[in-house]
Amino acid sequence: MNVYALQKFLDRSNFKRFHYSLLFCCLFIISFEGYDLVVYGSVVPTLIKEWSLSPVQAGVIGSYGLFGMMFGSIILSSLADRFGRKKLLIVSVIFFSSFTTISGFANGPVLFSWCRFLAGIGFGGALPTVITILSEYIPKEKRNKAITLALCGNQVGGILAPIVSVLFLSSIGWRSILWFAAIPLLLIPIMNKVIPESIHFLTRNGKVDVIEKTLNKIDKGYKEKLQEEYNDSESKSPSVSFFALFKNKLALSTFLFCAVYFMSLLMIYGLNTWLPKLMEQSGYPLVSSLGFAISLNGGALIGTIILGVMADRKGSKKLLMGMYILGAVCLALLGIKSNSFLLYSLVSITGVCTMGAQSLLNAFVSQYYPNDVRSTGIGLANGIGRLGGMLGPTLGGMLLSFNIPITLCFIAFALPGLFASIFLIFVKKSSSNESLSYQESMKVNFNK
Repeated sequence: MNVYALQKFLDRSNFKRFHYSLLFCCLFIISFEGYDLVVYGSVVPTLIKEWSLSPVQAGVIGSYGLFGMMFGSIILSSLADRFGRKKLLIVSVIFFSSFTTISGFANGPVLFSWCRFLAGIGFGGALPTVITILSEYIPKEKRNKAITLALCGNQVGGILAPIVSVLFLSSIGWRSILWFAAIPLLLIPIMNKVIPESIHFLTRNGKVDVIEKTLNKIDKGYKEKLQEEYNDSESKSPSVSFFALFKNKLALSTFLFCAVYFMSLLMIYGLNTWLPKLMEQSGYPLVSSLGFAISLNGGALIGTIILGVMADRKGSKKLLMGMYILGAVCLALLGIKSNSFLLYSLVSITGVCTMGAQSLLNAFVSQYYPNDVRSTGIGLANGIGRLGGMLGPTLGGMLLSFNIPITLCFIAFALPGLFASIFLIFVKKSSSNESLSYQESMKVNFNK
């Protein structure tokens, strides 16, 4: 049976216990990745005072994690396509959980910065791999909803970080907030049991027994259904290449996706790092400012689920363009004094149109590329996008250090949303709508 038939079987399978377990496990991983990513924004006002940091220094430290994320997205995602996506996902979780926890023991900015960088490598490897595994195993009609639901973990973590900060920052201190990141390390054995290896990786390497064991969890009658999907084609040698992203009319879209990710992540990480501080500068107390961070991520959480449902019905591209434009408008309006209800509403809508749109963008891109380069494609876009993510915290620090008016600070973070929408206009329709492999006809015999 060839890999084309395998993917067709997975696309058309029913959503069962196997899928629920996989989805929950991926949601858990992304939730703690999200927590570890944004927790710096919750402790940065305290670190500025304790370590006598300037806003620019604090912004640069915030960028170190995203710098590591760039390396992780490109390097680990490429290795995942070659050596196994499950293995690299587990390694990524160990990286970001361990080094975020260790950063809680840092006595100065140097060790803290190194820990953020090394944790960032894990951040970069986890997200594209989770998306790729879900794209392979979740039935096609549920795929957008499942991926966007898993990526809601970013918002769950984004809400959890300021909540933990509000509960423990004043009583126990900022270090305990970082130690909370150790929880995923305790659950590595469960992740290893629940998460399956990529079906395309297993097929390329002839792991028939592992494939059969996995398919049996999905549907005990898989052999008969696979026979119905059988497509007798000539076998081709496997070829997984980074340069495949720039072949078969994919080059322009690859460049555009990188640009969209750059703009999108600039907004997201700039806001997650500096929103509490910007609101504090506007006259709100720190606890109230952390409330805006909760509102930002809470709006994104609810909006992401709605966007996933809408994308399955309406398509992703136009929806994304509209979200980025609306997000830019709301961001710009945040710099204008208004009543609390309107302010919290704008923050929530901004969360939907930035972080929620980013989750939908990941789902869109994951199904744009063929399976053999899916992790590599998402990893490249996320990796280049991290340059924008790195710029966001640094840009915020520079604007604050130059005493730029708060209104102009928000406008500076709003403009990338307009550029992201413009870049999406030129993304061509995917030539691989069925999300098939470049070596569709590779065959594996399932008959004992």
